[in-house]
Amino acid sequence: MTTIKDVAREAGVSTATVSRVMSGRNPVSEEMRERVLGVAGRLDYRPNALAKSLRVESTGTLGLVVSNIVNPFFTSVARAVEDAAAERGYSVIIGNADEDPEKEERYIDALLQKRVDGFIVSPARGESPLLAEVSVSETPLVFVDRSIEGLEAPVVRADGRRAIGRLVEQLAGLGHTRLAIISGPGSVVSGSERLEAFVEAATAAGVPVGEEYTRAGSFRRESGALAMRELLDLPEPPTAVFAANNLMALGALQSLRESGLSMPEDISVASFDDVSWFELLDPPLTAIVQPTREIGAEAARMLLQMVEGGARPDSYIATAELMVRGSCAAPKGAERRRA
Repeated sequence: MTTIKDVAREAGVSTATVSRVMSGRNPVSEEMRERVLGVAGRLDYRPNALAKSLRVESTGTLGLVVSNIVNPFFTSVARAVEDAAAERGYSVIIGNADEDPEKEERYIDALLQKRVDGFIVSPARGESPLLAEVSVSETPLVFVDRSIEGLEAPVVRADGRRAIGRLVEQLAGLGHTRLAIISGPGSVVSGSERLEAFVEAATAAGVPVGEEYTRAGSFRRESGALAMRELLDLPEPPTAVFAANNLMALGALQSLRESGLSMPEDISVASFDDVSWFELLDPPLTAIVQPTREIGAEAARMLLQMVEGGARPDSYIATAELMVRGSCAAPKGAERRRA
């Protein structure tokens, strides 16, 4: 399918210029208009829903597309978005991409057809032709938790680097030297960032992460279970494992139980993203906590600011905190080191 980027490249203009020509709402020179329309016709480019979404008046609805509604993080964010929108008289239509880029595109297209006033999106991957078109259109867009490099849209997320650094310092101080991480997909910003932060912190603490102790998951439960099984099958299994989101942590705990091992006696486990029932486990799970309600409410506030004619706000970075619980302890046979 021909995209706005294809037309812009062939016509030698920016995607923003193509968007202005196709919408007809912003003036361009007649020469530019004819050139872009000529290329669009030759490439059989059809803006489809994006063009149809150009609205004369508000519909009072917002589109929210999350990566995986099963993840309690996104469930909480969605609730906060809905509450904030309802206070201003807006309704929210929610789409669950389930970490599937094609499904995400279908939801974006369907919501454009419904002429939503704006979007809050947690991208399922590091690129999206349709979101690229939305970002240069008149439909306001806010990214939450994740973003797409090169697209000009504000982002609301938590910075977990400091909390990840604190976790690594704690594990090193307990005497762990074989640290492992179950990261998210490298094509997703949050996946690559958490891996990078963990590896850098471990190197700085003098306990570098070996390649064999790095496993890339999909942010789904089953990928965490598979990664933990692979780690436990190593000749020298890790003594501590950090899962880069709560669903993969759940899968890792499942594999740990199936192997007949326990935490923290046999292995220490920690998670990025907290879940209310983590503290009910025996022992409770150490986790990096993101302020989900704050993130959702701020994303809604920023989107509504643009929907109601305000200037595009700057990105908002919240702070994630380390919640130390009983799932991490000194490895067998190791003496505590001073952190």
